[in-house]
Amino acid sequence: MKVIDLLRKHFLFLAFLGRTIFFVGCQDNSVEPTTSTTTADKQAIVDVINSDSLLTSFDTNYNEDGALNYLAKTNSEIKPFKVWQKMDLVNKAVDINFNGDTAYAHITKTFDGTLYIAGSLNINSTEPDTVFKKTFTSVITRNVVLVKMTKEDTTINRWVIKAVSLAEGGTPSSNINITKISVLLPNDDTLSISSPNDYYLVRKWGWFWWRWHNVPVIEHNKDVRIQVELTSAYADTDFVSLTYGFSKFDGERCKKRFDLVSTNENGGIYTKVYEQTFRSNYFPGFFHAVINAIPKQVLFDDSVAVESNTWGIPYYIKF
Repeated sequence: MKVIDLLRKHFLFLAFLGRTIFFVGCQDNSVEPTTSTTTADKQAIVDVINSDSLLTSFDTNYNEDGALNYLAKTNSEIKPFKVWQKMDLVNKAVDINFNGDTAYAHITKTFDGTLYIAGSLNINSTEPDTVFKKTFTSVITRNVVLVKMTKEDTTINRWVIKAVSLAEGGTPSSNINITKISVLLPNDDTLSISSPNDYYLVRKWGWFWWRWHNVPVIEHNKDVRIQVELTSAYADTDFVSLTYGFSKFDGERCKKRFDLVSTNENGGIYTKVYEQTFRSNYFPGFFHAVINAIPKQVLFDDSVAVESNTWGIPYYIKF
């Protein structure tokens, strides 16, 4: 049975969602008949999820605290020169549903965030003289499908990841929402994503990057073009940014602001398109491109609460 069919049949929380975007199904003939699940199975699944670099690479770019090469200038009348966020993971819940030797995990991460705005109240200033801080809470979700291997397999407790959805979330506000992301890869392939928690990356057996299907694989120092479509309750240009490239080798990440290319208004809702290009870094491994959308007034008025919507797209840089 294809993985997508299993998802539709057994993963109850996906039933109410719209379309499921799933490029590759795969036949599974290597699992044993249904067995009873135990606390050890659940802990093994959590351990596998916590150790997988494709999944963990999201957090290191979502949290912009530390080394950050800021590659965007903000032009505004009240001079916010630099914007970044510190995200502290305060709770991680993994809800697991079993169907025989297949497990469906729904991951919910709650972050306490601090948005930093280095700017000036003097519109004629040429450098920041004040750092404004705003606290907020963000919730990020994603889905993981795992299967239990045969007894002959030596994998930790024999649970392995079969498929992973993309991450999405943000603050509770619905005033700004990313609706679609298109990624133009260096080989001219294009990814089109409209529902991250429904967009699955599928793994064949094995631990190497080439065992993943439809994970963007990029050579180092190559340009990747990203287009973001969103809806906003506000007419002003939003602050849409891309954070990427964190590597354990140098501990640095980069941040760029998207350029607004079009706006259409309908019934008080603004549909906007933003674009930006980033260059893949040198070191190999799994990374995440984290796209974050924040309304303009959050940065320009110290009394406005933080609103944000965030999507994450994993990619692999090969040698």
